[in-house]
Amino acid sequence: MHYYESKDLKKFGDIKKFRPELAKKFFDYYSSVTGEDGALSKREKSLIALAVAHAKQCPYCIDAYTTQCLETGANPEQMMEAVHVAAAMDAGIDLVHAVQMLNVLDKVGA
Repeated sequence: MHYYESKDLKKFGDIKKFRPELAKKFFDYYSSVTGEDGALSKREKSLIALAVAHAKQCPYCIDAYTTQCLETGANPEQMMEAVHVAAAMDAGIDLVHAVQMLNVLDKVGA
């Protein structure tokens, strides 16, 4: 058995069980942001979401947005490129923090 089960994604709506008013606010906001074309198309939003899903390492989101990318017209090449953008950003974010190390090294004269 795996900790994450794809079938559990269907239970996401259950977050409304104890605070339905908060879940409603979340789902309304989420739908407004991701569920319609705006300055970005739903396809573009799906590709962004897929990249973020990989960066945040959410298997549920990876499952959902792989499907949504295909449904909104993205192709596997675009999807993989989005994942690579997320990976490159993550590497750059890690590496830019080396500036802090360099600052300390300068202070101690190393």
